[in-house]
Amino acid sequence: MTFRAERVRRWAMYSHTLLVLAFLLLPLLVIVPVSLTSGNTLIFPTPGVSLRWYEEVVTDPRWVGALWNSLLVGVSSTMLATIMGVLAAIGLAWGSFPGRKLIYAVAAAPLVAPIVIVGVASFSFYATLGLVGNRLSLVLTHAALAVPVVLTTVTASLAGFDRTLMRAAASLGAGHAQAVVRVLLPLIAPGVATGALIAFIISFDEVVVASFLSVAEQRTLPRLIFSGVRESVSPAIAAAAILLIAFSACLLGLVGWIQSRSKRGARL
Repeated sequence: MTFRAERVRRWAMYSHTLLVLAFLLLPLLVIVPVSLTSGNTLIFPTPGVSLRWYEEVVTDPRWVGALWNSLLVGVSSTMLATIMGVLAAIGLAWGSFPGRKLIYAVAAAPLVAPIVIVGVASFSFYATLGLVGNRLSLVLTHAALAVPVVLTTVTASLAGFDRTLMRAAASLGAGHAQAVVRVLLPLIAPGVATGALIAFIISFDEVVVASFLSVAEQRTLPRLIFSGVRESVSPAIAAAAILLIAFSACLLGLVGWIQSRSKRGARL
């Protein structure tokens, strides 16, 4: 009887997962053919098949410029979030001081704060500094959104780290910085890499904060897609969306591969 109940529970879990995935992925069955249309409007079914809209996305200066803006902001915010997240994780995981849990909760607040609230607050703050429309404001805000993710993944890696290795390195003459670079970071590299990749995805796909803080010349790719939906009906929007989804999916696949290798290494 217990075995049967476990089997029913497993099938129910799998069925629920498949339904959620279908709900998320079925819209792609419409977006993909629309992105390949030979027509000039977002209609389905399409009058024919063509790659003209993908060609427009990779050759039109607006789309290319938005892509470079997204990459620049994403890489910059990822580097900043990774540095801050790693340092914060080490301090919070190994430190012993009053208010440690409170600091962790404050650092993790962007994970639960509504993104619209973050956008409005960021706009109000940077407007007083005269930085609205400056790429720096977008980089700093995206980094703040990504720090909790890096903090979480690195803290999880530090939970299984043997701190006697640091003491062994110190006994062999390594300074603190040298021990961190040559002993600690290589061993927690999977957690750091996972956090950095997710941080990049957060920045690369983010549109709400970008709508508040960026100007037309600095539009990121998601913001250009969102603006295009409101201002035009070009199938290039669907082509750009498919490319964005495919790129994000590849990065998520890389995250999964890193995690699987990390688990295999831990078992060995």
